[in-house]
Amino acid sequence: MRYIIVFLFSVLFVQTSQAQIYEIGVFAGGSNFIGDVGDTKYIAPNSPALGAILKWNRSPRHSWRVSIIYADLVGDDSKSSDPRRIERGYEFDSNLLEISAGMEFTFFDFNLHGNGNKSTPYLYTGITTARHENFYFDQNGVLTSENTNSWAYGIPMVLGFKTTVTDHLILAAEIGVRYTFSDEIDGSVPDAPYRQGFSFGNLNSNDWYTFTGLTLTYTFGQRPCYCSY
Repeated sequence: MRYIIVFLFSVLFVQTSQAQIYEIGVFAGGSNFIGDVGDTKYIAPNSPALGAILKWNRSPRHSWRVSIIYADLVGDDSKSSDPRRIERGYEFDSNLLEISAGMEFTFFDFNLHGNGNKSTPYLYTGITTARHENFYFDQNGVLTSENTNSWAYGIPMVLGFKTTVTDHLILAAEIGVRYTFSDEIDGSVPDAPYRQGFSFGNLNSNDWYTFTGLTLTYTFGQRPCYCSY
């Protein structure tokens, strides 16, 4: 995993001598979980999420992007609209560390070297990997830690809107849903094989989580000479 992280960050910093433009900044917002425990609303942030973001603006219409986000994930059956979940009463509160890399596409040209304010909606997708705690619910519904962690891979689907604040500051608001290839984040499928008897919920539906918030990035680098790809 260490080599993967080094490679992803290297993507943004290669060919600096070719005078491309970069962005570095922060993400702040909220998170919410969608799975077999808690509310089923896709956009209902109930816990904080903070992170860092890096971009390499490869052209006025697309950028390579890497981010690291640390979030608190909460699932609470009492917040659900499903009477069966409310009666069951499961809840969890765990931490998640996500690393994401991919491409951001803007709806309109976002040339930072032009005059005046620049604004545009954008889409982002790529691949994510999220480190989460492993736990399960015992026969009495008590949350029990497995004292291990796992990595859940997934696909981010992000919609946002960004605008220039100054010549070097860009403010953006975005909503990002992550579909994962895991059903273990909420403890509905214990990681340890000998605890599989404690599985519950829809075993054919994987876990999702959402980040909703703002990014503030600082741009730097010389005036670019964009390529035709």
